[in-house]
Amino acid sequence: MSFIKHTVKPTLLALALIGTSLSAMAAGAPIKAVTDATFPPMEFTENQKMTGFDIELVEAIGKKLDRPIQWTNVDFKGLIPSLTAGRADIAVSAIYITPERQQVVNFTQPYLAGGLVALVKEGNSTINSAEDLKGKKISVQTGTKSVEWLHTHIPDAQTVEVEKNQQMFNLVSIGRVDAAVTGKPAAFQYARTRGGVKILPGSLTSEEYGIAVRKDEAALVGEMNDALKQLKADGSYQQLVDKWFPNSVK
Repeated sequence: MSFIKHTVKPTLLALALIGTSLSAMAAGAPIKAVTDATFPPMEFTENQKMTGFDIELVEAIGKKLDRPIQWTNVDFKGLIPSLTAGRADIAVSAIYITPERQQVVNFTQPYLAGGLVALVKEGNSTINSAEDLKGKKISVQTGTKSVEWLHTHIPDAQTVEVEKNQQMFNLVSIGRVDAAVTGKPAAFQYARTRGGVKILPGSLTSEEYGIAVRKDEAALVGEMNDALKQLKADGSYQQLVDKWFPNSVK
């Protein structure tokens, strides 16, 4: 019995020291983040640098956690697979929190209200509501909520799936499709900066954006939620909202 007591104590001490060491490493370790930087004003590339609301928000969260953010740009459809394959810790790219996605990844608390809207070319008098989308040719970005929504609610619409958000908008502008269905922030940004298009009144859905986190990073979810609360409390979050949505996206 005496021998067992003497051997257990050093072992427990060693484990405690290892745990402390790992915690210290994690505190300053980079957070590997993936995004599809083609969705202004949420995330996009400008002067060869990623920027946007999501990018600056996650950078601010990283500072609160004393952990740098290591960004990788991937197609939207590859965001969740990057987490499930262990290639990244988080994914942030105007990702809606859905029950289907929650089966394979965790989410932080919602950080911004969103929703889908329909965008048409200015002067289009045949599409004035969601009902008018029936039978029309509609561009959507592959892997997004828009695809699922159209298949469920307007199954007779002719969906044209593209890889990049910009391609989706361009098809509307040049008249190759009748409309595009996408997230509210990106639609308002395109309409405001490019012109020639209009957004139909009202939202098609009412949803919320969240930061997706790998299932085996449960502690990180709590840490990011705490950091987000701090950013809201000290006014930093509202400063980002005012900067990237000056006219609001309500």
